[in-house]
Amino acid sequence: MRAVIQRVKSARCTVNGAVTGEIGVGLLVFVGVGIEDTERDIAKCAEKLAGLRVFEDENGKMSRSAADVGGGLLVISNFTLYGSVRHGRRPEFLTAARPEKAKPYYEALVKELEKTLPVACGVFGADMRIDACNDGPVTLFFDTAQL
Repeated sequence: MRAVIQRVKSARCTVNGAVTGEIGVGLLVFVGVGIEDTERDIAKCAEKLAGLRVFEDENGKMSRSAADVGGGLLVISNFTLYGSVRHGRRPEFLTAARPEKAKPYYEALVKELEKTLPVACGVFGADMRIDACNDGPVTLFFDTAQL
């Protein structure tokens, strides 16, 4: 699984003009599922996201997690994280999992995260609009294959 994480003051997802998920302070997380991902990747991704210390303490050091600051997560499915532009100008998505696999993995990740943090979501496979007030900005990326 791949994730792009943004520290935010607030973030909201809308689909067809209706809000599907919204948070205040927390992390906006775009998640993609790869064809080689296993259930172990779900656990690794959830553990990393829940414990990620990107919020500043009283000394200005990034040493607090979303839970430490009373924040939440807005988790958005995003297969384009597996896009490759290595050849030509149009991305190819050969390593992105098909929806039949990706949707249950995305839903399992959300359930795992809900055990420790408030989680809001987008709508899997929908055309979503994401509004975010980035904080910092702080933007990170990881791939569970490299953890």
